[in-house]
Formats: sequence, C-alpha cells, structure tokens
Amino acid sequence: MTHTATDWLAAGSLGLTAISLIALALSFADADATYFNPRWQLARLVESGHIERLLITVGPALAAARSAVLDTAALLLMLTTIPTGDLR
Repeated sequence: MTHTATDWLAAGSLGLTAISLIALALSFADADATYFNPRWQLARLVESGHIERLLITVGPALAAARSAVLDTAALLLMLTTIPTGDLR
C-alpha cells in the first residue's frame, strides 16, 4: 500500500508540530552559555582514562582491518588480471 500526499502532509504536519512544541518549551528554559560548553565533560572523560583504553583496544583492530582490506584488494587484482607476455 502506497501513501498518498495527504498521508505525507499529515506526517509532516505532526513532525513540525512536535518540533515547534520542543522549541517553545526550550525558549522558556533558563540557559547559560556554560550549559553548552562540553570542555569540562571532555576533560573529565580524558582524565578518567577511558580514551586511552579505547585507543588501545581500537588501534590494533583498525590496523588489522586495514591490512585485510589491502590483502583483499591485492588478491582481487591478481585474480582478475590476465598476465601478458613472458608472465604467462
């Protein structure tokens, strides 16, 4: 069953209404520029040691994935290339 233009307009109207209500609610909230500054959260994350553990875990996995991609590309190149001349 395909949706009609009326269905799409109704969904768009509902989405626009929801976003407008959220914007209206946020316009009455007290906000300071420090609320939107993530530096202290990032500093706390770095000090906790989570970043080092993540890099220790992810670093070798990325190197292995890169190596696997290069090996696969080399294998596909060898399998799809027709040798010419003395290489036959």
